Amino acid sequence: MFKSVLVLIIVSVMIPIAAAARAGEKLRVGIVFDKGGKDDKSFNAAAYRGLTEAKEKLGIETKWVEASDDNAFEPMLKQFARKDFDLIIGVGFSQAQAIKKVAGEFPKKHFVIVDNEVDRPNVRSLVFAEHEGGFIVGALAAMHSASGKIGFVGGMDVPLIRRIELGYKAGAESINKKIQVVSNFVGVTGDAWNNPPKAKELGLSQFGAGVDVSFAAAGASGLGVLDAAEEMSARSGNGGAAKYLAIGCDSNQNGLKPGVVLTSMLKKVDVAVFKTIEAVQAGQFAPGRVNFSLANGGVDYALDVHNDKLISAEMRQRIDRIKADIISGKIAVPDYYKKDAKI
Repeated sequence: MFKSVLVLIIVSVMIPIAAAARAGEKLRVGIVFDKGGKDDKSFNAAAYRGLTEAKEKLGIETKWVEASDDNAFEPMLKQFARKDFDLIIGVGFSQAQAIKKVAGEFPKKHFVIVDNEVDRPNVRSLVFAEHEGGFIVGALAAMHSASGKIGFVGGMDVPLIRRIELGYKAGAESINKKIQVVSNFVGVTGDAWNNPPKAKELGLSQFGAGVDVSFAAAGASGLGVLDAAEEMSARSGNGGAAKYLAIGCDSNQNGLKPGVVLTSMLKKVDVAVFKTIEAVQAGQFAPGRVNFSLANGGVDYALDVHNDKLISAEMRQRIDRIKADIISGKIAVPDYYKKDAKI
């Protein structure tokens, strides 16, 4: 479990859950993963860790399903509702419409959506300041880049990923105003979250064009960018040290390619999921928006034994100052969700 203490900002009153208080019965939690699947080592995997931790520590009953495409969300959510699950979680912004519809049809059931907001009295929305995390890793990329050219590989071309991209670019420019950022996207459908070969092609192309650090915000596809950094570094024969580096996303991916992953932008979906299940088991449910940001530890960057040699003490000090300035408001991270924000 992460050491950060998350302060949940809940904008509605607590509602007791009768189902959670049934004597002698385990809390039943169902979760629907998006196209990337629970083993994507990124976004869905983080949610699965939270679910698994809740099962182990809280003794709940769990069931998970993986959607083959966006059309599968609604029937899967309905199936959980009909089978009397106490809490139903949809992982991914694409599930918003399905959850809104199903929550309306089952008003006595309790739903959670991760990465989007649904305005229903029986839905809790877990949202993240991913643009702040993007800013932090963008600054790190710029600090480390020798070429003055860094990359970004997004999964599906949607506003949420553009939001990360915009923060990443702003963070890099805060370190080097002349830095170049090369951006590519895997695709425009849900398949873009689970296409590592395509992401690897994009990564190899970026590295071949002079990029030396590339950030993959692409779910399971992002693993292809890590592969590209490893392959290009091996080709370079740089005395065993990686010349080309990748940045992971959502989960800590540093250990997947030690020495090749500069850092990972963390969205602590596991913590958000666990805390929500914990609250439900206590007999309380709070619908509404819950925000996770740098200020409450909901987003961050990963530093561990796998990348500590890549990030110097000076870099860490600079990042700590940047984080403090974002939290205090001294640095205003541009937000793609605002109309005046442009890449």
